[in-house]
Amino acid sequence: MSYWYYRSTGPREAKGGIKAQTKRGAFGQSWWATRWVSMLDDFDIDERLARGRTYARRGQVTSVGVEKGVVTGSVQGSKRKPYGVKIKVKTLPARAWKMAVPELFARPDIAASLLTGRMPEEVEEIFAKVGYSLLPSNSKELKTDCDCYDWSNPCKHVAAVYYILAEEFDRDPLLVFKMRGADVEDLLKAADLRPVEVTAPASLPEEPLPTDPDKFWGRTGLTGEPEMPAHVPEMPAALPKQLGSFPFWRGKAKFMPAMEEIYEHASPAGMDAFLGGQESREESGNAGHVKRRRTRGPRTAPPPSGKTGT
Repeated sequence: MSYWYYRSTGPREAKGGIKAQTKRGAFGQSWWATRWVSMLDDFDIDERLARGRTYARRGQVTSVGVEKGVVTGSVQGSKRKPYGVKIKVKTLPARAWKMAVPELFARPDIAASLLTGRMPEEVEEIFAKVGYSLLPSNSKELKTDCDCYDWSNPCKHVAAVYYILAEEFDRDPLLVFKMRGADVEDLLKAADLRPVEVTAPASLPEEPLPTDPDKFWGRTGLTGEPEMPAHVPEMPAALPKQLGSFPFWRGKAKFMPAMEEIYEHASPAGMDAFLGGQESREESGNAGHVKRRRTRGPRTAPPPSGKTGT
């Protein structure tokens, strides 16, 4: 009788994989991400989880998708073709959403947090109050599948997707709702909230654009040396910080520090471009006002020809 066994030769390098932002220590910073990771400890497969963490940090996970009740992913292993991972998540019944969601939107602070993509800690308490758990309470609510040769459940490929998903929960906590069966539209419907209908304004009559450059660019009536408030922002990358991290970031450096460094270099360059190189700048006190002095005459661009709407 002959015996056959699978011997791993180590994973191939994955190009463009999703590298975990956590280089060492525990994955996940928020309570819901931490709860998700702690659920993995209940599997009692420390060796598989350790290899899954290594895969996640090396960027072996090449794609992750979250839909209602299912998480899919691709993980580069030792074979040329990445392994396909599927995690079926037990969705909450309609009764759970019907009872919990009105409770959530009854409090303005919680409703505001959810509508701006944040997860308040009171969410877990509200779901527990109606007899349910937003996050899976045990491994029985998850069914995993991977087309690798490893019979362990979950295998290291599934574990790697788990860890990447934990970090993505930090970035977009509403993915937890979607994974359990309800997206933002479903939440609004369950809360009996509907988008406000906005009536489009009446169209303005088309008028020919002025051909005089000063009138076209709005320079009519300007005299002297105009002062414009302009300064390098004190907080770099303020807009990206409001928008949040890029989904499933693939860069080697962390997304937000990388954006801060880019903005720190781009802001002074943008200021120089704004001043045009031939104009001097004078900062006025702490406000950083910039006074523009023309040294070569006004700079104007010719107006486009034709009428509006062409």
